[in-house]
Amino acid sequence: MLPSIPVLAEYGISPTHGFLPDTLPLTRLPDPYYNKWEAIAANLQALILSRRLRGVIDRLPILSTIGLEHEAEWRRAYSLLGFMAHGYIWGGDSPSDRLPASISVPFLEISAHLEVPPVATYAAVCLWNFKPLFVDEDIDNLENLATLNTYTGALDESWFYLVSVAIEARGAPIIPLMLTAIAAARHGDTAAVTRCLRTFAERLTDLTNILQRMHESCDPTIFYHRIRPFLAGSKNMAEAGLPNGVIYEDGSGEESYRQYSGGSNAQSSLIQFFDIILGIEHRPTGESRDPSSDSDRGRASHRHNFIMEMRRYMPGPHARFLNDVSSVANIREYVEEHQSDKQLCLAYDACLAMLSAFRDKHINIVTRYIINPSKQVRARSRSRSPEVTRNKVNLAIASRKNRDNQKGTGGTALIPFLKQARDETGEPAVEEWTRRFMKRKMHTEGKNDFFLGKTLPDNVSLTEDVEIKGLAGSWTMDDEIGGICLY
Repeated sequence: MLPSIPVLAEYGISPTHGFLPDTLPLTRLPDPYYNKWEAIAANLQALILSRRLRGVIDRLPILSTIGLEHEAEWRRAYSLLGFMAHGYIWGGDSPSDRLPASISVPFLEISAHLEVPPVATYAAVCLWNFKPLFVDEDIDNLENLATLNTYTGALDESWFYLVSVAIEARGAPIIPLMLTAIAAARHGDTAAVTRCLRTFAERLTDLTNILQRMHESCDPTIFYHRIRPFLAGSKNMAEAGLPNGVIYEDGSGEESYRQYSGGSNAQSSLIQFFDIILGIEHRPTGESRDPSSDSDRGRASHRHNFIMEMRRYMPGPHARFLNDVSSVANIREYVEEHQSDKQLCLAYDACLAMLSAFRDKHINIVTRYIINPSKQVRARSRSRSPEVTRNKVNLAIASRKNRDNQKGTGGTALIPFLKQARDETGEPAVEEWTRRFMKRKMHTEGKNDFFLGKTLPDNVSLTEDVEIKGLAGSWTMDDEIGGICLY
């Protein structure tokens, strides 16, 4: 007997908003008991700039979570404490490896309730951190969105989060649409499956159009130096000043160091849903597809795959939804069994091509916002005295150090990592011409593209080893880790 197709409501997923909450995020906790948290969040930028945030949080009492009633309140509290925690850790001349009990105790309780790690995840800074300017207008319109919390107060930071929010909102209808496609495939309704795939492909084009708007209001220099350091986690952050991670104080005196990845779009359930639905397989970075097989399916899954690791940073119900969808996904198999239906195959291949184009655009953005600024920083640091920057340590400063490439350290193969995910997206294509088209497109990537320019200068290589920690964290790429970074 086939397993039941997941029901969205059972996972807290909206048929209209997708993984965004069906009820808009609260702009403030209703219970005055939590006014101290709200006051810190409202003045977060000033407290960070004045170097007074740590002192204020150190004097903060431990507030109970008993006053949090509805899920929207738990989500608001989680987002508040996530921003406060990362502001505390990264908001000084050097990072703090201890998080005081005033933050860590309620943060741990709230995280357990929501089934997410106690860190500023993608959910904390994007999914649960927005508001519409006009409630009667769509939230997939960037011109109708604003953030609730930021570290810097800069438009660039808000825009960085809101591009992801708009992508989540615009992509939300794809979720029920493709569950319908799964049901149609079970009943042999090829026409319905084809219609769903065509709509899916069109919507993916919309998502790419939103993603490429990143440059409109997010400056790469501001992002790299001012925003990105606050998004870092505590995992593989030795060179940024956290060799062991962070201790979350609970008053027991027996706490141990914890290590978490920072928030990133790799924690988006939406993009993983696309891969699952289309039957896209991701391998550990550097591992090639078996040329003797038309598919990697049936091989033992990599238990420590990067994609599975990122599911730990998603809200628990969302991660369970992805696991359950994996057990019922049948679109790729259905298309392969009906290769004589050219309209069906064309629609399926169009989805793969559009998702590959989305990842192409993301590679360009990572190059402009991470790779190029990192190289510029390293070049400048070679001509400066060490005393110039020795008093400050964070993620951006850490990239000024030039060391030999080491296998398994964060980010030295970031672009190959992303390119492999992009290439894997096209592997299930049914039509040979689709495979040829996507391969030809890959050979000409970057030409006449805003993010990379019309031509790549000789000193900008997409394959050169660069010490990168990812957009907002560290990306481990050893023999057991693979998958996609961000999108």
